[in-house]
Amino acid sequence: MEIRRVTSYDDVVAVGHLFDEPPREAAGRRFLAEAGNHLLVAYADGRPAGFVTGVETTHPDKGTEMFVYELGVEDEFQRRGIGTALVEALLLLARERGCFGAFTATEPDNAAALATYARTRADAEPTVSLSWTF
Repeated sequence: MEIRRVTSYDDVVAVGHLFDEPPREAAGRRFLAEAGNHLLVAYADGRPAGFVTGVETTHPDKGTEMFVYELGVEDEFQRRGIGTALVEALLLLARERGCFGAFTATEPDNAAALATYARTRADAEPTVSLSWTF
């Protein structure tokens, strides 16, 4: 397995089947243009097997931390440690970029995600997630 950082929109399109929806060109290019946005892709057997996205967020009294935005692994590649390796690679990148920590959120019944995050030594804290859709 190899993990690579995606930096071109053509590469986003090539791994687009890993996302929930097909990539949107304007959004994909904007994501890649931001220095604090990161897309890492795991390749297994020469094929895209999974991805993780991270977004650096900075607050005046806290500093910068990494938001683990989304993690996905193709069904046929699950249970091989790919999700864990992707999260660990993003956490290493966060440390290298000077982030003081990282955070994420998932549904309480998402057993695969919770197990992956536990393997990367994440602390589970009860939270409530709220959202607005425009």
